[in-house]
Parts: sequence; structure tokens; C-alpha cells
Amino acid sequence: MKLKMKLAVAVLLTIGLSSAAAYADSITFTLNTPGYIGAGGGSATFNATVTAPSSNLAPVFLNGDNFNITGPITLNDSDFIADFPVSLAPGASFTGPLFVVTAGPGLPFGTYLGNFELLGGANGNAFGVLGNPQGASFAVITTPEPSSIVLLLTGMAGLARARFKGSLRG
Repeated sequence: MKLKMKLAVAVLLTIGLSSAAAYADSITFTLNTPGYIGAGGGSATFNATVTAPSSNLAPVFLNGDNFNITGPITLNDSDFIADFPVSLAPGASFTGPLFVVTAGPGLPFGTYLGNFELLGGANGNAFGVLGNPQGASFAVITTPEPSSIVLLLTGMAGLARARFKGSLRG
């Protein structure tokens, strides 16, 4: 009877310990916002820091990504595909360019929202959302070009001067 009990405990421990290593898909994902894009068009590169906690029991595989972005702005994720590591060992960290957002010329001024998720898990076939379950949210703000602001202010000053001179004559 004691032998059967020892065997049962050994089997349970083996199953319990082997399944813990399979769930090592914890990471910290931080997105660094680059700033603004001018109304004349342009692009902005978003960098990210991805860290696998040292408490993980196995590497975390970074197998893909998913993103959404509003408006006529486009997102190119080839930096993630080309530069990010395939996996992160426990305690490892990586910082680098994640994606590039591009705004075409003539884009209306405003804020355009987006969301980016890293997909992966405990092996090369896993595609669960890593890090924050909602991914990392970001905003792209288009602003007028400085030359446009100077032109607008110069025109307004000219109109004010003409109006002031007209009021002096009358």
C-alpha cells in the first residue's frame, strides 16, 4: 500500500511540475511615444521595451503582433518582424523599434488612436496576447507645420495693420 501511495505522489509531482513550465508566458510591455507628426506628412517610430520576469520558468516566444489604428494613418510593423528576438529568457529584456506610423500630406489636424498587441507564449506555435490583455494603446497627433503658423500669423498681422490704418484715416 505504501508503495502505491509513493508512486501516486511521484506521478502527481511529475505532472504538476511539467505543466508549470508550459505556462511561462508573462512579459512586461512598455511602448514609448515618439511625439507629433506635422500636417505636411511624415512618420514616427515607436520604440518598445519588453521584459520577461525572472520568475518565469521558461522562455517566452514572441510569435507575432496585432494592431488597430484609426483614420488614414498607416502602421508598418516590419521593425518588430526584423529586429525583435524570437524569444526572451527569464529575466531578459529587449528595447528597440517596434513599428512606424505614417501620415500622408494634407491629413487634418487631430489625434488618431491605435492599439498594438504582442502575440506569443510558451512555444513557437502560441499566439496568445502577451503583456497587458488589451495591448498597448497609443496616440498620433498631427500638428500644423511651423511655417504654416508663421504664414497665418503674418497674414493676421497684415490685416490688423490695414484695419488700424483705415481707422486712423476715418
